[in-house]
Amino acid sequence: MSFQINTFEAYQAAYDKSVSDPEAFWGEIAEHFFWKRKWTNVLNWNFKEPDIRWFEGAKLNITENCLDRHIYQNGDKPAIIWEPNDPQEAHRVLTYKQLLAKVEQFAHVLKNNNVKKGDRVCIYLPMVPELAIATLACARIGAIHSVVFGGFSATSIADRINDAECKLVITSDGGFRGNKVLELKNIVDDALVQCKSVERVIVLTRSRTPVSMIKGRDVWWEDEISKVETQGNLACPAEEMDSEDPLFILYTSGSTGTPKGVVHSTAGYMVYTGYTFSNVFQYQPDEVYFCTADIGWITGHSYIVYGPLSQGATSVMFEGIPTFPDAGRFWDIVAKHKVNILYTAPTAIRSLMAFGDEYLENKDLSSIRKLGSVGEPINEEAWNWFSEKIGGGEAPITDTWWQTENGGILIAPLAGVSPTIPGYAMLPLPGVQPCLMDENGKEIVENDVTGNLCIKFPWPGMLRTTWGDHERCKKTYFSTYEDMYFTGDGCYRNKDGYYRITGRVDDVLNVSGHRIGTAEVENAINMHSDVVESAIVGYPHSVKGQGIYAYVIANHHGNEDETKQNILQTVTRLIGAIAKPDVIQFVDDLPKTRSGKIMRRILRKIAEGDTDNFGDTSTLLDPSIVEKIVAGAKEQKK
Repeated sequence: MSFQINTFEAYQAAYDKSVSDPEAFWGEIAEHFFWKRKWTNVLNWNFKEPDIRWFEGAKLNITENCLDRHIYQNGDKPAIIWEPNDPQEAHRVLTYKQLLAKVEQFAHVLKNNNVKKGDRVCIYLPMVPELAIATLACARIGAIHSVVFGGFSATSIADRINDAECKLVITSDGGFRGNKVLELKNIVDDALVQCKSVERVIVLTRSRTPVSMIKGRDVWWEDEISKVETQGNLACPAEEMDSEDPLFILYTSGSTGTPKGVVHSTAGYMVYTGYTFSNVFQYQPDEVYFCTADIGWITGHSYIVYGPLSQGATSVMFEGIPTFPDAGRFWDIVAKHKVNILYTAPTAIRSLMAFGDEYLENKDLSSIRKLGSVGEPINEEAWNWFSEKIGGGEAPITDTWWQTENGGILIAPLAGVSPTIPGYAMLPLPGVQPCLMDENGKEIVENDVTGNLCIKFPWPGMLRTTWGDHERCKKTYFSTYEDMYFTGDGCYRNKDGYYRITGRVDDVLNVSGHRIGTAEVENAINMHSDVVESAIVGYPHSVKGQGIYAYVIANHHGNEDETKQNILQTVTRLIGAIAKPDVIQFVDDLPKTRSGKIMRRILRKIAEGDTDNFGDTSTLLDPSIVEKIVAGAKEQKK
């Protein structure tokens, strides 16, 4: 792609232009995409309301950019290579031509089931090609998709369906994850007891798990496809969308108990994901790219589906987990499909490191040209192992920093073009203007400093609102610092101006690269009948980056171990296994100020094993409780 930056000097020139004349800069980038009608104005914005509009007046459909425009020259090029959970099962390859046909076919299915432009569709599927097909089919007809990760519970799904008032749910009988069978349809059935807005459920056959099909509500994917095939004309023209029409809602944890639906709009998101994919990974037309994320998360949306497909890339999609059938599975996939670019999470890297190098023996990783890391800051040891063992000491690593709300990568080295330092996200991408703020709301302009990371100017991929609650969007992201987007992350900028993310500064944990709100987990624990009160903090975890440490006041009916198991079961049922605490410590009380506020700073230090200096504890209602909790924590570790 001609907007690709290939030298560090070109990066510096592009960055300077993006800051001095952002509208001209992004207008030129946008010219590389297909528009039904061009924009009248590149950008209109304020961070006070907030109100951000990119490419105003433009008309487009993102699927024409991801599919149709590649058909004539690259129709037979693989768009998606799907690798199943079980290596004994055959993999599937969908060319751009085949993927377009399947997307158009399923777009007709959606229309036949009364889905129209602007309707919300919940997608709860395993990592099979039909997940990408369903997502793109929604975009084709202008329906807003809300993909829910297959590890969430019925309660979590119901919350998301009700918040977005989804009309239709797409799921499967079940799915495979390692040696587990996920009963997805049964979980959806449990969720829909609480959901009034859903008119139809389309069920894909995957695991042959027995399911109940409710007459008038539930239909099989395959039956619906057969109906379309008998209708004759299978082409489905792409719906004309306004640049700022919502493309999707993706729910993410915040510092309150309820997840918020982050809304991304069509044009800006398309331009930004395409531009960042091409540049960060320095993608070349012959390369096979493998992002190991799930499409249920933003990484899968942006860097399995929309970003790569908009650039005509070949994207590998994997149904399983890195340790099944053994810890060499990623390396088998790399060798089998001759993967050139591998984009994965530090949690996966640390987990595979822990299994030892024996799983790398006799694996042909010679095709690897570039490596990427996403989800959380990568520690130096994991960075070095990834570089040496997987990249042969030659493949550059791009350590990417961004969030659900950002739409795409904000700070990262361009692979093989920009300098890298282990553990650093390094420099912002063109168009991204980061700054560090102190506790008093003042910008810190020097280097070799730490502060709260903000962005002072809009970029095309940023969120526009939170679904149904714009005030929450304003309060969460735009109220902490005036005229700034606040990321919620702390950051260190070294003497050379390179950025290193230091972690969350709000009540949100980053567990295995997934954001989990402390309030959300506390609410779930407190739902258990024996629990009086709880407090959650993060602590360093050797594989997950951050683990979840729960301090719980409980009335035990039975023994402590039983109560612990019951609490874990409650959290799994209400949120999903992803939010289960790693440590539960029962306590008689929590350290509170006289006004009743829990002193999490103290609990965090205890969880980290740093009990030498708690600072001023004189404001506590009962300072002696701290010693009891410390003693209990030491018992816990024995």
